[in-house]
Amino acid sequence: MGKKRIMLPVEEVDISAVKYENEAIKAPHLTGFLLKLFVKMIEAPLLGSLITYFIKKENRMVELLRNTVIPEAPMFKPEFPPQEPEPGVIIMEEDGKPEDRVESALKCLPHYDPASHWNADSSPFRYWKIRDYAHAYRSRLATPSMVAEHFISVMEEFRNKKPPAPLLVSFDAEDLRKQAAASTQRFQEGNPLSILDGIFVAIKDDIDCLPHPSKGATIWMHEVRPVEKDAVSVSRLRSCGVIFVGKANMHELGLGTSGNNPNYGTTRNPHAPERYTGGSSSGPAALVASGLCSAALGTDGGGSVRIPSSLCGVVGLKTTYGRTPMIGSICDSGTVEIIGPIASTVEDVMLVYATILGSSPADRVCLKPAPPCLPNLSSSESLNVMGTLRLGKYTQWFNDVYSTDISDKCEDVLNMLSKNHGCKVTEIIIPELNEMRTAHIVSIGSESVSSLNPHCYDGKISKMTLDTRTNLALFRTFTASDYVAAQCLRRRLMYYHLEIFKNVDIIVTPTTGMTAPIISPSALKFGESNLQVAGYLMRFVVAANLLGLPAISVPVGYDKQGLPIGLQLIGRPWGEASILRLASAVEELCGEPKKKPAQFYDILKGK
Repeated sequence: MGKKRIMLPVEEVDISAVKYENEAIKAPHLTGFLLKLFVKMIEAPLLGSLITYFIKKENRMVELLRNTVIPEAPMFKPEFPPQEPEPGVIIMEEDGKPEDRVESALKCLPHYDPASHWNADSSPFRYWKIRDYAHAYRSRLATPSMVAEHFISVMEEFRNKKPPAPLLVSFDAEDLRKQAAASTQRFQEGNPLSILDGIFVAIKDDIDCLPHPSKGATIWMHEVRPVEKDAVSVSRLRSCGVIFVGKANMHELGLGTSGNNPNYGTTRNPHAPERYTGGSSSGPAALVASGLCSAALGTDGGGSVRIPSSLCGVVGLKTTYGRTPMIGSICDSGTVEIIGPIASTVEDVMLVYATILGSSPADRVCLKPAPPCLPNLSSSESLNVMGTLRLGKYTQWFNDVYSTDISDKCEDVLNMLSKNHGCKVTEIIIPELNEMRTAHIVSIGSESVSSLNPHCYDGKISKMTLDTRTNLALFRTFTASDYVAAQCLRRRLMYYHLEIFKNVDIIVTPTTGMTAPIISPSALKFGESNLQVAGYLMRFVVAANLLGLPAISVPVGYDKQGLPIGLQLIGRPWGEASILRLASAVEELCGEPKKKPAQFYDILKGK
């Protein structure tokens, strides 16, 4: 029998006595034949129970979930107290037209002259912004139809890759041509729908986008869940004239952080094709980093927008839980997931975010969201606001990374923010980080099993990848009492974070604890289970998911191997404007020189 542990009520915890514990996940790293054998063992009734119990016990999950008295009441989804209004912002009308919101967002952006950049030398490397595309279309330097043909030729190139490494798992060249022709005609008539008209956007394969099926990168989901209309976020983008290129590859069902997918092939990191993109939004991040799309939509239940954005050197926004509607996504019934934008620049993330924001009627009732707003970066007041920002840094956690290249680079950025903008960096302590990791895995795991169980019992589990089956075997062992215990921990951790936000405005961390991991050749055919790597990739991201907080990953440089490093900014509930303002400043400080990805396509000029 385990020894009973009693937690102090959260208000009585002495924060100054908290000791940081380095995270060490204990689980086997398996690929190929060994992974196939392990799945047979873990799915066996008796032997599987013993294996999963041993894994949970070694990682102290049994002690925490079964042998611990947690005095707090459960919090079954994020609960937020009223927040103070953010300074220097423009409020977005969430009941208004998406086209009007994106026009308001455009007015928030600093001055930019696309014409001068169009004619400038291509060195040093830079991504084309949405405003560059809009200028090219309006000036008749290019048309959406021309860009579509460039895109289609690249997709033909990818179709012939061996082994397969698809960016898209559903692509219809004729549908793309049709969308582009309609956009081109609108420009010829002088009636573009918005700044986003003719902009190429990819949609992760767990978000509905007609005429494509939503498979979650499985080989079966479309058989049991037909797509009848666009997801709400996709519909809002479509009303602004966005051109959808297809459904982007992903880690199957979002149950992994590497982006590995034996079903269709594993998307490669544009900066180093022998390495993973990160996941689960692997395709969206790779498409943006490769220059093939200005933006993409991903889902984020455990860092799935921020991790691949960091590893691929682009910007990824995880919004406050409930800020963007989940209606029309495969993972629309959980308590940790959001739909968020990925783009090459902060301003492009702002434009897409402004378009898709707007809470569902149900979330407005239970979450009582603050009015959505954006930082007014075109105002002189923005610099004054920057100087008032207080940044919280938990140094021991911040430095718990695989390579000091990551922590050193992120530390350099904090020093530049202090020197150039007067931001104050304050030392903080976040208790119970390992408890937070457990509460998150129990929450997202239990919710995943709940939605997938009917399909598993209907025989679909044999069609799932081996690492998905490994994860589900573990998740099925979580009991109702485990789930309730995790929600009690959620309340404790929400208290700690809200107390921290009384003294700081934004919590800063590296986005990931390691840069892009190498793809094992044996993982391409059968998949891979590597929870140690997953632990490094997820080290800093789960607070935003478990507690519903907004967070953004912004690229800040490269490690000694030339692999991208991301800095994560975590904000107060509904505090998207503050993290976007700081992300824009970070981007400006770290803007030059940018490294051109090994896999990059200039589809605007056709190079």
